[in-house]
Amino acid sequence: MADIFIRGLGLIGSSLVRAIKQKNEKLTICASDSNLSNLDYAKKRHLIDETCDDLQKATQADIIILATPITQIIEDIKSLARLPLKPGVIITDVGSTKQTVIQTAELLTEQGISFVGGHPMAGSHKTGVQAGRADLFENAFYFQITTENNEEAVVKIRDLLSETKAKWLRVTAKQHDKIVAQLSHVPHVIASALVNQTSEAFKDEPLGMRLAAGGFKSITRIASADPEMWTAILLNNTNLITKQLNEYIEALQDIVVKTKDKDVLALQTFFAQAKVKRDSLGPEKVGAVPNFYDLFINIPDQTGSLAKVTALLTTAEINIVNIHILEIREEVDGILQLTFSSDKDYKKAKATLLPYFQVINRDN
Repeated sequence: MADIFIRGLGLIGSSLVRAIKQKNEKLTICASDSNLSNLDYAKKRHLIDETCDDLQKATQADIIILATPITQIIEDIKSLARLPLKPGVIITDVGSTKQTVIQTAELLTEQGISFVGGHPMAGSHKTGVQAGRADLFENAFYFQITTENNEEAVVKIRDLLSETKAKWLRVTAKQHDKIVAQLSHVPHVIASALVNQTSEAFKDEPLGMRLAAGGFKSITRIASADPEMWTAILLNNTNLITKQLNEYIEALQDIVVKTKDKDVLALQTFFAQAKVKRDSLGPEKVGAVPNFYDLFINIPDQTGSLAKVTALLTTAEINIVNIHILEIREEVDGILQLTFSSDKDYKKAKATLLPYFQVINRDN
């Protein structure tokens, strides 16, 4: 059985090793991470078999997985290109941008070393080795980058990670970066900017941030991401991100003008177009890209209501990723948002709670 070397045991890396071990617990995994507590945690829980301080142990591996921030992935590829790697070794990464990675990986492919660029479109508001889950990538798209003469390596990576139950998708590095810039990178920048701008707007009104809930917290949840990782992403997909941010800024400026002009028809058209396009999205259209499934229910403003919800889900052995009260006022029902990591848990929870609570049709 192949030996695995993985660099980085954060949310993504630790989720991958969990899935790998779940498929074959006898497979040997050696890990490296700049955070020694991550290695200690993973070793004590038998997620990995060995630890190491650098890339030297990678020379003994059959498969190498790079699961660090983009900047570090690029540096590690350069270092691996100078090491005497095992014949037939396959190297893959999970970086959120691909053109800079694939370009650097030419240092490997020129030597006949197989490199498969990868990126699982999954994540969580939680970070670190403890947040990892074997099912983190279930039903999420996992991009693999199309290059010449790496078909056999692509198949081997898919087999190794089959327990993730991800949806594999082959694209070019250019396609990948354009897609994720618009669907992932720009939204992260916007969410972070909205949080910072709101905090500044309420600097003399502390009650404002205390009341920030409901829609505000939902659309800014992704702003809780790792700052180091997102800084690296912006610096490695700069042209596309800045281009799309400028287009977004122009759209906002256009709305400012139409609002000042009180152009009712233009504003109604703006919101109507967005509603139609947003309502057309969904798993039935392109596959389940998000790995979160939100269920909204009404709960009465009564003692024990929330406890009843959690008790029912616990009895049914359903795991909740996140729980959030969107609105709760005296004598008015509250809206409870329950987040699940799989469609299976979502449907089971809905069936479990439906006899006791009203389900709101706000989920996708």
